[in-house]
Amino acid sequence: MNDIYTSPDGARTIERSYRRFLDRWPVPNEQRHVPTREGETFVVACGPEDAPPLLLLHGASSNTAMWTADVPAWSQHFRVYAVDVIGDAGLSAPSRPDLASEAHALWLDDVLDALGVERTSFVGISLGGFLAVDYATRRPHRVDRLALLCPVGFARLKAGAAVAALPLMQFGRRGRLAGLRLMLGDLSTSMLNDQEYLDFMVLVSRHLRPRLGAPVFDDATLGRLDRPVLAIVGGRDRMVDSGAIRRRLERIVSDATVRLVPGAGHALPAQTLPVLEFLHTPDATGPRG
Repeated sequence: MNDIYTSPDGARTIERSYRRFLDRWPVPNEQRHVPTREGETFVVACGPEDAPPLLLLHGASSNTAMWTADVPAWSQHFRVYAVDVIGDAGLSAPSRPDLASEAHALWLDDVLDALGVERTSFVGISLGGFLAVDYATRRPHRVDRLALLCPVGFARLKAGAAVAALPLMQFGRRGRLAGLRLMLGDLSTSMLNDQEYLDFMVLVSRHLRPRLGAPVFDDATLGRLDRPVLAIVGGRDRMVDSGAIRRRLERIVSDATVRLVPGAGHALPAQTLPVLEFLHTPDATGPRG
């Protein structure tokens, strides 16, 4: 049994549900496993093969299915690579190396090399945002732009909502949905507002052992971010400190734009077009020092 899951049956249940999303990917695509030092990594590629690359990194307790509403627009302009992060509810290896180490950057080196991508822009949400920032500070020569949605790693995670949600998780599907809403905010207006995907999130909350947070970047590390950054954060995020993200990026990173969505929680309203506008600018994929 992979110890990221509560049981082998739980792992198979999540996989079967996930594959139904992959079977209905909204644009023509290529699905492949690429070799890495952490084990095989699953990637969905779509968009013109000669277009600039764009790599997507989902959040914790999720997988590539969360991007299905975004890829129809993004894949018109980019060769999109939606990556299942290792150690999560996708089809990649169950490895969970230390987030404070270089391990995830080395893993992404292997992913990009296997895809034949020398440099790319990133879109990362929550933990995926952390991984994108971590990579950009360690491998700036391989990164063009960063679009970060409610990223972790800028301040300690807020524990209150997660602690309050734990008792609710014991009361079946309805309790788990209530717990997710407590942590993520109003799902009815968010990018997760799809009943089948909400049901999938309930399955994941039942069968996947969650990750336990992420380290906080220090000022010196953030100071190495020399690429354009867009951060989109929710004004009522119960998981991350949106104010700290804004203050630290605006103080430390010279080319950072922070967009606050009033009233939004950790599950943001769809940000397809704002992200595309940021990425699809004249210098988004041009050479940088």
